[in-house]
Amino acid sequence: MAPLAAPQARNGMGITALVLGIVGLVLGLLIILFWMSWLPALLAVVFGSVGLSHARRGRATNKGMALAGVILGGVGLLAAAGGAVLTITAVKKVTDDARAKVKEVKASASASEKARHLSFGESYTFENGLKVTVAKPKPYTPDDYVLGHAKGNKAVQVIVKVLNTGTERVKVDTGLPEVSDADGASAELLIDGSGRQKVITGYVLPGKEAIGKYAFSLPPDAADTIEVEFSPDAMEWKDAYWSGPTG
Repeated sequence: MAPLAAPQARNGMGITALVLGIVGLVLGLLIILFWMSWLPALLAVVFGSVGLSHARRGRATNKGMALAGVILGGVGLLAAAGGAVLTITAVKKVTDDARAKVKEVKASASASEKARHLSFGESYTFENGLKVTVAKPKPYTPDDYVLGHAKGNKAVQVIVKVLNTGTERVKVDTGLPEVSDADGASAELLIDGSGRQKVITGYVLPGKEAIGKYAFSLPPDAADTIEVEFSPDAMEWKDAYWSGPTG
């Protein structure tokens, strides 16, 4: 009677586990491909566990391969988890930095906007080095030859001083302020023949000061407070605002 043939070793699970474990580990160590490593790594653990079971029962002879597949698969899963944590952390940091930057820009814009609203007598320095001061308005008595002044209105004089704090001459392209009365309506520019009004035009030399004098007509029921809006170059610099009671 011929001897029975020995059963063929079932080593496929161990081999498959080892191959999948290597693939999972390599993918897990690659930053841009870590997200693909979890599946082969997980399968390596599963197939390796089955291979170890076969080896314990004598059905397989490659216990070492199966064990290596389980170990490599476990490391691959850890690498995938680590990559996910690093990615989430990096994305969160980028998001937090972007939010902080937006908040910083908003805070800076808010501070800049607040700095451009002043009381009469205070100064604001524009980025071109021109330091502008608007004095508290004073009562103004126009002469008999006046334009823009309705009977019964209150006339006030607005004086604007522009000092060049820089080292180069700077041109004033917008030398005329805008005035709003207590109701927010635009006040009429008053023009008479007294020669007491002066418009700032041309260049202001370093260290020198230019003074503009203007008169405005206000309705009597909205003449208690006014707002003066001024910029040396309205096309380039945002206006600054001065407000307060009239004299």
